[in-house]
Amino acid sequence: MSRCQLIELLPQNPNRQRLERIAEVLRQGGVVVYPTDTLYGLGCDMGNAKAVERIIKIKGLKPKEARLSLICQDIAQIAQYAKVGNSTFRLMKRTLPGPFTYILPALHHVPVSMADRRRSVGVRIPNNNITLTLVELLGRPMANSSVKLPDDAGQYIIEPQELYDHYQHLVDIVIDAGPGLDEPSTVVDCTSDAPEIIRQGLGKFD
Repeated sequence: MSRCQLIELLPQNPNRQRLERIAEVLRQGGVVVYPTDTLYGLGCDMGNAKAVERIIKIKGLKPKEARLSLICQDIAQIAQYAKVGNSTFRLMKRTLPGPFTYILPALHHVPVSMADRRRSVGVRIPNNNITLTLVELLGRPMANSSVKLPDDAGQYIIEPQELYDHYQHLVDIVIDAGPGLDEPSTVVDCTSDAPEIIRQGLGKFD
């Protein structure tokens, strides 16, 4: 792996040329630390098995228990990888892009590392221009995991320089978009008839 790059991007108006360079690194199997509308995340091309394995190894997870989520560009892209019922579609249309992770029944082509034993998968559309443009340029979802420290329960790194210091020997790029938040997304299970909040985070329902 080449030396990790720290790339600065403006959150509201990110440099597209730099994003295209990052997207190319992802296509080549790279792993990046990138901003969302909540925590910073570890991301890679969901279709690159070796890159997914890298994230799993970085997080110290077991492949069958990894349950990485998908970062998608829009609801239409979500529907390519998960079953979206009418009521779930209406709920997502009202709250996305936003700080919510929805647990949905996974379609058959979702990799094992991104689905749990019930064959469900977490999906996100963060309200973040950098992330959404990156997924657009990549052409498919990113596999995602938060940057929570494994040895420090409930602690998140929110400063880009600290992220770089921690991950520079593990990833290819750390995006500096300014300090992140220290609260995760709200996780909503939509695999049964009634949506259920299984983790209350930053996202609040009206």
